[in-house]
Amino acid sequence: MALPFFYIEEINTTGSIVLSEETSKHIVQVLRMQQNEELHLTNGKGYLLRCKIIDGNRKKCVAEILASTYTKPLTPAVCIGISLIKNNTRFEWFLEKVTEMGVSTIIPLLCERTEKQNFKQERMNNILVSAMLQSQQVWLPVLHPPQKINSIITTNQFDSRYIAHCEAESNKVQLSQQGVTPAKSKLILIGPEGDFTKDEIRLALQYQFIPVALGNTRLRTETAGIYAATILLSNSLPTQ
Repeated sequence: MALPFFYIEEINTTGSIVLSEETSKHIVQVLRMQQNEELHLTNGKGYLLRCKIIDGNRKKCVAEILASTYTKPLTPAVCIGISLIKNNTRFEWFLEKVTEMGVSTIIPLLCERTEKQNFKQERMNNILVSAMLQSQQVWLPVLHPPQKINSIITTNQFDSRYIAHCEAESNKVQLSQQGVTPAKSKLILIGPEGDFTKDEIRLALQYQFIPVALGNTRLRTETAGIYAATILLSNSLPTQ
């Protein structure tokens, strides 16, 4: 049986760790774990600690570190720049799923046609942590605050850059496993439900973004993000 996973921002790799009150309560009161039972801790930055409970205090549980391992991040690193959408529940679902899949960075986009809504950074980060632990990963995606689409287009430093849009264009190709250019880092931009504007698309093309289509049907924003992540992550491997 797999050991339960818990998140801790700051870790050391030897000795013991005093867990937060929230984590301690979950371990001792919810899961009813006892002294000498083992668990896993990760900081979301590649480290995984196998630990043993040595003090089952419900407010300050103490765990002794038995072993420490480090896993390098996947390469290529995949970043999804995706427009915020009016339905927060659907956007949160997207965050959960791409975290489970192994996306490294998520940039919420503010486009001309993005509908106004309330972005709660702390809540969104908590969703990422929960999804990372549920899928038993050791890398937590970086979630940026919402950013204007033009600034992402003009300042990004990714090796491969794609923009998915619905405008008819002769140079647009289907995003597929065979058509993805090998690169150390990849960025794809996913627009709002009304799509990117012609000016936004034109600016992206000026900055060497590759225009792509995502299948033969018109997808919701969050579905398009999942589709794109699946393709771009299809050949990801741990960094050598």
